Amino acid sequence: MNALRWYFDFISPFAYLHWQKLRALEGTLDIEPVPVVFGAVLAAHAHKGPAEIPGKREFTYRHVLWQAQRQGVTLHFPPAHPFNPLAALRLCVAAGSRPEAVTAIFDWIWGQGRAGDDAQALAPVADALGVGAAALASPQVKDALRANTDAALAAGVFGVPTLAVAGELFWGNDAHEFALAVLAQPELLQTPEMQRVSRLPQAVRRI
Repeated sequence: MNALRWYFDFISPFAYLHWQKLRALEGTLDIEPVPVVFGAVLAAHAHKGPAEIPGKREFTYRHVLWQAQRQGVTLHFPPAHPFNPLAALRLCVAAGSRPEAVTAIFDWIWGQGRAGDDAQALAPVADALGVGAAALASPQVKDALRANTDAALAAGVFGVPTLAVAGELFWGNDAHEFALAVLAQPELLQTPEMQRVSRLPQAVRRI
């Protein structure tokens, strides 16, 4: 069974929610977590994150809390958001991006609402994962995270979380059922209307 690549950043509460759904499929699907720098993805596409836009920021926070309640998932925001996720991402890479590492870091930041913006804040998680503080600053870990992000951009990723299924990208926690449907029935994307919208021309472009 080929692994489905799942691109994510710990800065995203929607990625935290989506991870809960993916964990429930353990043993059914082979998921490869791929930590990436969301800020670099945004910069590559000249986008702002939802938490950087007044009004959209507040709506996004309320929306994700509602999704968590509906999904039956405990979610507590960390002390500040957005925060710098590099330390958390590097910890994940240093721990081999194993599912248990992804779960532990997500639980610390979004399950318990603790800070995850530097090595000191993440020290209890790093200790539990058996990762020394020096590993987070190692060139190998930094290069691996950069390579993950470059690979995500090369694959066409424009946001997180994104699940790659047979060359198609499914963005967001709310695209989970769509991704599973296409995984079960790839022909869903081959209908005339699906094909038409994939080639739909643009009548106007903003400058």
